[in-house]
Amino acid sequence: MYSVRGADEGTRGMGTMTRELTHFVGGKHITGTSGRFSDVFDPSTGEVQARVPLASTDEVRAAIANAAAAQVGWAETNPQKRGRVLTRFIDLVAKDTDYLARLLSSEHGKTVEDAKGDIQRGIEVVEFSVAAPHLLKGEYSTSAGTGIDVYSLRQPLGVVAGITPFNFPAMIPLWQAGPALACGNAFILKPSERDPSVPLRLAELFLEAGLPEGVLNVINGDKEAVDAILHDDTIQAVGFVGSTPIAQYIYATAAAEGKRAQCFGGAKNHMIVMPDADLDQAADALIGAGYGSAGERCMAISVAVPVGKETGDALAAKLAERVQHLNVGASLDEGVDYGPLITRDAVNRVTDYIAGAVDSGAEMLADGRGLVVPGHENGFYLGPTLFDHVTTDMAIYREEVFGPVLVIARADDYEEALAMATDHEYGNGVAIFTRDGDTARDFVHRVQVGMIGVNVPIPVPIAYHTFGGWKKSVFGDLNQHGPDAFRFYTKTKTVTSRWPSGIREGASFVMPTMK
Repeated sequence: MYSVRGADEGTRGMGTMTRELTHFVGGKHITGTSGRFSDVFDPSTGEVQARVPLASTDEVRAAIANAAAAQVGWAETNPQKRGRVLTRFIDLVAKDTDYLARLLSSEHGKTVEDAKGDIQRGIEVVEFSVAAPHLLKGEYSTSAGTGIDVYSLRQPLGVVAGITPFNFPAMIPLWQAGPALACGNAFILKPSERDPSVPLRLAELFLEAGLPEGVLNVINGDKEAVDAILHDDTIQAVGFVGSTPIAQYIYATAAAEGKRAQCFGGAKNHMIVMPDADLDQAADALIGAGYGSAGERCMAISVAVPVGKETGDALAAKLAERVQHLNVGASLDEGVDYGPLITRDAVNRVTDYIAGAVDSGAEMLADGRGLVVPGHENGFYLGPTLFDHVTTDMAIYREEVFGPVLVIARADDYEEALAMATDHEYGNGVAIFTRDGDTARDFVHRVQVGMIGVNVPIPVPIAYHTFGGWKKSVFGDLNQHGPDAFRFYTKTKTVTSRWPSGIREGASFVMPTMK
């Protein structure tokens, strides 16, 4: 049986031979039969390192049927025993983290340390999901009426699916699979075809941890696979993370098919910098949050909003100085601040945004175009780019760039800064840096954004709270991880019970009440 684990023995992780990847169905690696493939690149070198099969509709249906058969026994498994499988999985991932991080880094392009963070944030949600016996408890009311008790049960939906993005190939699959499996569902994972090896390896580790064959299936593919998931009657719920247009399409299609859906889209995260803020702290935060992972994060800060001319001038100077010292290089190399983008197309798309900003009159403080990393001349690199005096009508302000580009959009006062974050069509995350508690409290209360950081640049909630934005950043009623995940992946059954006491009251034609 082909194993992802045995594929990485070289310095770059993939060696010189192109690997043939597989699907993972019924606890086994399955060769694709559609005849269609997609190349998996090493972004640091620009070389093709693997080919991943793109599933046909029939292949997706076969995986779903396999999951449906396996789900029945898994749902009947005691929640505490399901939690023990997750605990063993956590231990296995801990032992495999170095390998997983290098594998992730070699396909995505983020640094090894950043890849470890990707894995850890996913594992933290699995850790939270181990508490399934508590989180799945229903409610009970005794004597709701004469001799009547009312109670509720949380039961699994059945077979659910996750369609996950390239930028977090470990974290997002685990955010979805951990709670879904803990609730007793079977899970179909359709990872990004750009970096599928880590999801395949995680599936192996779940099997090794004791998850029954077929309860977690990984099916690789493109739009054909996505549509097969959306239109299959067996699939009861779909989770998605990606761009807003696709999130909206998946949500609308899933809803039309009678499925639950939680779909997370794009973002344009602002960081408000007040005049009383520690500007060195704010500048460091912006550099890390704006350029980490080459800006390929939905929670990246891409807009700095200094309040007042003096604050803006000082912050721009500090950022311009720091940008000059960033080290961009191959993702597996030591001392690299960030690595390449995921594909050449991604570089070209971000470069077009940069050119558009120049044409629109933004002041360029650092130009990352044309960066060449010695020894990796064909890699997908883009240096840190910084603009000042960006206005709200520019495309580089309005749209998600998803690259190492930070813009400074100045505000004359606090109210203007607040309005900029509130009025933007995206509402994923926002931050404010200030030393004034009244200002911070007012901002938290009034800003119309889903996740807020106070002197925290990337306000991703911890696993036992929920993750989710507002406006065009999200489609659906329930967020990812935390208690919302257990609500999303279960259905509530409410029972009203009375045991006859020998007294017959006769037929009643009146709506029952508690009167």
